[in-house]
Amino acid sequence: MKGARKTLNPVLATALFLLVLTAGVLTLGMPVSKITQVAIYALYGIGVNFLIGYVGLVPFGASFFFGVASYSVAVIAKALATNEIAALAFSILFSLGLALALGVVILRRKGLYFSLLTLAASQIAFEVSYSWTSVTGGENGIQDVPRPLFSSTLAFHFFTIAVVLASIYVLWRIVHSPFGRVLQAIRDNEQRVSSLGFNAFSLKLAAFCISGILVGIGGGLMALLLRGAYANNLSWQHAGDPVLMAALGGVHHFLGPLWGATTFILLEDRLSAITENWWLMFAPIIILFAILSPEGMHGILRRITGRDARWTLVRNQIPPRPETITPYVPSGSDAPARDSQAPILSVRGMSKQFGSIVTSRDVSLDVHDKRLHSLIGPNGAGKTTFFNILTGLLQADAGTVLLEDKDITHMPTHQRVRSGLSRSFQILSVFPNLTAFENVRIAVQGRSGPWGGVWRDAYRNETDNARVWSLLDAVGLADRAGDLCSELSHGEKRLLEITLSLAGNARLLLLDEPLAGLSEADRQVVSALIVKLARNHAVLLIEHDIDRVLALSDRISVLHQGRLIADGAPQDVAAHPDVIAAYMGEQRRDESAREESDAAAGARPDRARATHTNAAPLLELSGVKAGYGGGTVLDGVDLIVHPNEVVALLGRNGVGKTTTLRTIMGTVRTSVGAMRFNGRDITRLRPDEINREGVAIVPEGRRLFPNLTVHENLRIAARPGGAGLDEIYDLFPKLRVLAKSRGENLSGGERQMVAVARALMAPAKLILLDEPFEGLAPAIVQDIREAVQRISRHVSMIIVEHHAESALLLSDRAYVLVNGQIAYAGTSAALNEDHALQQRLLGVGQQQEVA
Repeated sequence: MKGARKTLNPVLATALFLLVLTAGVLTLGMPVSKITQVAIYALYGIGVNFLIGYVGLVPFGASFFFGVASYSVAVIAKALATNEIAALAFSILFSLGLALALGVVILRRKGLYFSLLTLAASQIAFEVSYSWTSVTGGENGIQDVPRPLFSSTLAFHFFTIAVVLASIYVLWRIVHSPFGRVLQAIRDNEQRVSSLGFNAFSLKLAAFCISGILVGIGGGLMALLLRGAYANNLSWQHAGDPVLMAALGGVHHFLGPLWGATTFILLEDRLSAITENWWLMFAPIIILFAILSPEGMHGILRRITGRDARWTLVRNQIPPRPETITPYVPSGSDAPARDSQAPILSVRGMSKQFGSIVTSRDVSLDVHDKRLHSLIGPNGAGKTTFFNILTGLLQADAGTVLLEDKDITHMPTHQRVRSGLSRSFQILSVFPNLTAFENVRIAVQGRSGPWGGVWRDAYRNETDNARVWSLLDAVGLADRAGDLCSELSHGEKRLLEITLSLAGNARLLLLDEPLAGLSEADRQVVSALIVKLARNHAVLLIEHDIDRVLALSDRISVLHQGRLIADGAPQDVAAHPDVIAAYMGEQRRDESAREESDAAAGARPDRARATHTNAAPLLELSGVKAGYGGGTVLDGVDLIVHPNEVVALLGRNGVGKTTTLRTIMGTVRTSVGAMRFNGRDITRLRPDEINREGVAIVPEGRRLFPNLTVHENLRIAARPGGAGLDEIYDLFPKLRVLAKSRGENLSGGERQMVAVARALMAPAKLILLDEPFEGLAPAIVQDIREAVQRISRHVSMIIVEHHAESALLLSDRAYVLVNGQIAYAGTSAALNEDHALQQRLLGVGQQQEVA
């Protein structure tokens, strides 16, 4: 595994750090109470960072728990004359009750609204404490809080350190438990967590309560340190202190808040002794850290010590790979036989529309057990919307859904999954900041229960570990198990997406375009896996690879404009006149048109090459090396694009095609080599500067702004000299009709049209197309292909496409990447005719090393 390294346990590191500080101040004769305050604020920051770093929630008002817990300890200690330990125990229970009551209300909102609601709660508590003088003492607070067990400053100091270390130890165990691991998945992708069978709301509520308890312990200790409780801790001026400490130290590192709290307290002490306006001196320090080290002080420390840039929220390791991986066996293989005549899924009268756009109109169909049932139709037919309704992400306007005779029409997503339903997503939906192993392990955990335990180590479950290794091996990702998902290629992420769907105990699998973005080799692997799954599950498949659908399916249903126009055996559906008119006929006309176009353009590469030979290169890459996190993906790439030339960039998954495009755009920095565009060195330019030079990209996944309309998505990219709206609508007439539709409501093909059009709205000389035909119906592929041919008359293009034939037919020259190096550079026509070379460089066989 890359980057794995033994590190000091954070509890031990904290203990050593605090003891060294203690020894230092005692040696210098300074008051030890300042170090006690550092320990308390470290716990305060760690408790808040538990929500920020692990769950993705930013509480601006965590001071609510800190201040209220201070009052609770002070009131109990004085009113009942109890000791410190009993008072702290009460504050824990009191904080738990407050967190439970508050969390039920505010966790129904996300993002900024959640943050503001916590701040509002803190401000309300401040006003109450300031005004309720009979209980809180008002402006004077509660004073003379007794401390009978630890009356001396030094004794209380070591008591505080013991409590802080115990709290940190408990939290360290929790974040490595199955419960804690799922929280990190929620941070990355809450929707996907729900689709794996977890109740995300209840998990977030539990995390909110844990954070409230930790912060409450810190507040109680502060009351005992000061021997008093004051409203000042609740004021809005101090509400952001723990967030600031966490950010200063590093929110993606477990001990980040410790360094942040230490710096915050010591600088406040020194600077406030110089001036009352100490924030004027402190604020520039914060700004510098934010600019120079987004990962905070811990990130700087890791760079200085030469360690990788990975987060340290958990141990950087995965369970050891077994010497022999048990072959994958579908989870339903031992399920009791079901009546073949009784459907496992029954949909009746389903209808759904968004404004005037109808995506489902009185759809009724049955899916039977242990059969492969495919759902096809042109882009925009309503297929993915149908899946979203089945899984509860959308509610139908009318109709019912029965799963194994159980009505799940109004069930939330996680309950539907636990009832036996699982799905993959058309647009990749994984956990980017977790390893491939952890992605699958969380999905496997969903089989046993929504919590999985809050104390035992998640990686000590040998049964789950073995299952994860089997799944990863089945899709060819066992060697990448320890790599972060963000480091995987697009094809590998697609394989991982499918693996998540296979990990549960589902009786019905909904697979949404599982072959999109895969090489032919991976398509064969996944197709065989789908057939294997259909022997033990009901499988409902959405796929645009019609040849495979016809060859593999037991039954096919066809959606067109939200209506079910055919449903039956593959041979019957293929011959259905409505299907021929709406879908299959389009495909056949497309193939005929392509053959005619290919015959007419057979001389194009030669003619184009003759023109380009005498032209100065528009883009030139010389010896470019680039990668991620210190790793090398591109290893000495040389590439040239001439004016008005189309270049195909091909290769297997993971060889660096997308990385090449990102390097050209400047989003991935070159470590060695140079790039020149239109005669200017662009090696060190920012992405926006490169774009203004005339380079535009159509990224994989389209990446539209989902809440903006088509018109707004286009206008936001428009610049003088780019294409006008009339030109765009002439190129893609359908976009004129969809101009007022929001990006999130478009089909895959419609999104691709908008993505290409958006790139043209700026004055571009070179357009980078990353998987332009991924997941598109044949008719839409032809529309995009024709648009690309028209555009290529005016601009140069680099096309990355897993389907080599499509890219070669559109391009003048081709490059093939192998292991991050150029293995072929020549005409597209020559490569298209050399099938043996294609097989060696792009095919199913073993990948060849570059000579």
